[in-house]
Amino acid sequence: MNCKQFNSISLEEVLISLGHLPTKQNEKEAWYLNPFASESQASFKINKSLNYWYLFSEGIGGTNTDFMKKYLKTSVNEVLVWAEKQNFSFFQKQNISNLKLEDPNKYYEITYEKKIQHPALLEYLRERKVGNQTQFLHEIHYRMNDKNYFGIGFKNDSGGYEIRNKYSKICLGKKDISTIKNGSESLRIFEGFFDFLSFKSVENFLEKDPADYLILNSVSMIQNIKSSLGNYENIELYFDNDEAGSRAVEMIKNENEIAEDCRFLYSDFKDLNDWIIHKNPSPERQVRHRRR
Repeated sequence: MNCKQFNSISLEEVLISLGHLPTKQNEKEAWYLNPFASESQASFKINKSLNYWYLFSEGIGGTNTDFMKKYLKTSVNEVLVWAEKQNFSFFQKQNISNLKLEDPNKYYEITYEKKIQHPALLEYLRERKVGNQTQFLHEIHYRMNDKNYFGIGFKNDSGGYEIRNKYSKICLGKKDISTIKNGSESLRIFEGFFDFLSFKSVENFLEKDPADYLILNSVSMIQNIKSSLGNYENIELYFDNDEAGSRAVEMIKNENEIAEDCRFLYSDFKDLNDWIIHKNPSPERQVRHRRR
């Protein structure tokens, strides 16, 4: 790893790996307590678009390399040696989403899977407001093109995995839908698994009983599910608020009169997860609101 490669890694993720979390943040910047000394008010800021830090209490700033030089009190060469040992390949933007995986074993190898434990993955789930739904997920470590990666894995019905992290959105193995059956007469259909996780996080709050769940993992998979919808008395649709989502709803409703378009729940948002992130319709928030 050279300085250019190390500086391209998100400094937020470097800080997470060191145990430092932001005290506040938005889309453009994140604020931290001084990682180099004790302080009671955050004076360390990251510009997310530039991936550049500035410490107001000392009037200094710089790149990832500058940060780790000061943090480890060492040379550039020693910083790069340290970075190589951290397996930061996960944080690099993975330009592999267009790889064709008709012969999956030719392109990748899953080295191991486990319950999600890595702090960066847990933090990403918290950012998406689904940190309490890890029971449906796996931490997948895999090797592709002689490089190591890891991410959040959601298994599909063909044994493949939808892989997500802050920078990557790919499928390992054969693309397929994911079904979760509870012997219910009701079915809920979601476009992606983050929408499914978002719904599960507020299912009790919405006073909904558990049902069977079908996650397309891509709206293009809608042709694969027509034969599996006829045995249900109720079908709820939770698609994106875009043209593709509207077409998918129309296709299902044309063949299943009982299907209900449930996008009214998050009509002002891109999708169900976007609603969860920005609206935060949690029971705790509603209780706080009533107490005001």
